[in-house]
Amino acid sequence: MQKLLSVLKTVLLYGIVFVIIYTAINWWRQPVMPANPQLQLTDYQGQMVDLASLSADKPTLVYFWGTWCPICRTTSPAVNSLSAAGSYPVVTIAIKSGSDQELHNYLNEHNYNFTTVNDQEGEIFADWQGQVTPSYVILKDGEMTQGLTGIQPLWSLKLRLWLSSVW
Repeated sequence: MQKLLSVLKTVLLYGIVFVIIYTAINWWRQPVMPANPQLQLTDYQGQMVDLASLSADKPTLVYFWGTWCPICRTTSPAVNSLSAAGSYPVVTIAIKSGSDQELHNYLNEHNYNFTTVNDQEGEIFADWQGQVTPSYVILKDGEMTQGLTGIQPLWSLKLRLWLSSVW
């Protein structure tokens, strides 16, 4: 019994240290909302996307990703599911992912139906001081409420959007 208690204590301690380090790294790498953000964008199909208007009704997920990003291949299906559910607006920004036609082909190949802005030169991502892909921003009333990076499962994205809607 004493040995089991010691093992549990060690696991708990390492778990707490992991959570603290993970939170600190995520906070350091998260995107930062620009002083004068460009919230009116045009998707790769030429449709206007107004992030301020979208986020006035419900928290809106902005997902920064790239067709070249191996981790995005894991996270994009969850973002696509969230978008398809329609509970919250989702706008994705494809960073340095080729021409509009190349992006269109990639989205079709993977059956992604989310709204996508083609950030061909990476200027939008740079404006948000993005450091890693994938990165996520949750906007409410045109203001950033949360910034995240790395692998985020669907339940985590839903929880964070819900939290932004109640606070």
